Amino acid sequence: MMTIDINCDMGEGIGDDEAIMPFISSANIACGYHAGDNETMKKTVELAIKNKVAIGAHPSFLDRENFGRTEIQLPGIEIYDLVVKQVYLLEEIARTAGVTLNHVKPHGALYNMAARDRNLANVITRAIKDVNEKLIVYGLSGSHLIHEAQTIGMRAASEVFADRTYQNDGSLTPRSQPNALIEDEKQAVQQALQMITQKTVTTANGKMISIVADTICIHGDGKHAVQFAKAIKGKLKTEGIKIKSLIE
Repeated sequence: MMTIDINCDMGEGIGDDEAIMPFISSANIACGYHAGDNETMKKTVELAIKNKVAIGAHPSFLDRENFGRTEIQLPGIEIYDLVVKQVYLLEEIARTAGVTLNHVKPHGALYNMAARDRNLANVITRAIKDVNEKLIVYGLSGSHLIHEAQTIGMRAASEVFADRTYQNDGSLTPRSQPNALIEDEKQAVQQALQMITQKTVTTANGKMISIVADTICIHGDGKHAVQFAKAIKGKLKTEGIKIKSLIE
């Protein structure tokens, strides 16, 4: 049976985490740098446990004002430290709640920069490994983050997006462009199904490119997040595709 992990960014104070949680298998929890705080982390971990959803850290630049979506140039050691601190923090909260941290997915600008910058990707993956070498690194399919994680012997999960459009090089269309977000439910469901079953995605320019899909993301802060999550899970179930986290 074909399987897929569905992940969602949570604990960000935007959207409806409780409504989305039943339709996903992995939660990426904000660690306080772009959104959230200790209390939201604890509550989101508890919500994930209740719904039997795998728990991951969602570290970012310290940039609450811009929701972590503004690129910041920092020395490698500072990037290393901010990743380590955030992952350690959520790992401790998870441990206190009696569960194990499963994965790490960088957020926003940090994620996008690591996708195209090999050196930054190496710093991030080394930081994650130094916290816990068993953690799975979530990164953009085909990106440096995936390659660097594999190079240092870590497990990597190639991530694709149901609610974002793609460029011909496999990168996500920048949010600054008007066609970056997919707002139509039917289109989001079709793109998800295509990426999982055909291992391709049709870009914003109409080109079909190859893609690896280990986990599919639905943004929790999207205005259609609950609707998309429910529709995608329903369609995948109809197609005989099992949804489960990568830890199982």
